[in-house]
Amino acid sequence: MNVEQYREYCLGKRGVTESFPFDDDTLVFKIGGKIFAFIDIYDNRVNLKCDPEKALRLREQYPAVVNPGYHMNKIHWNTIQLDLISDQLICEWTDHSYDLIFTHLPAKIKTEFS
Repeated sequence: MNVEQYREYCLGKRGVTESFPFDDDTLVFKIGGKIFAFIDIYDNRVNLKCDPEKALRLREQYPAVVNPGYHMNKIHWNTIQLDLISDQLICEWTDHSYDLIFTHLPAKIKTEFS
């Protein structure tokens, strides 16, 4: 999956916005004002929020592809080399990140996206 395909996948999710709040290279995806994914558009690395136990399992299972979150809380974020993993897995992991953030949004915000 390339960056544009990944962007389209993220924007296809309910309520997602995109921006470049950090620099011109880092595209950020949010739901309800909370980040669930961001990607370095030139390096093809994506950071995704992850359940801590699952994050460790993924790092063990895919050591060349999944690493502790770059510049993020290493317990809750993974950095994934986008071009070295299947589209199916990156979509599953992106869905997991999105769901983690959505679940913890206030009810008022959740209803805006229903």
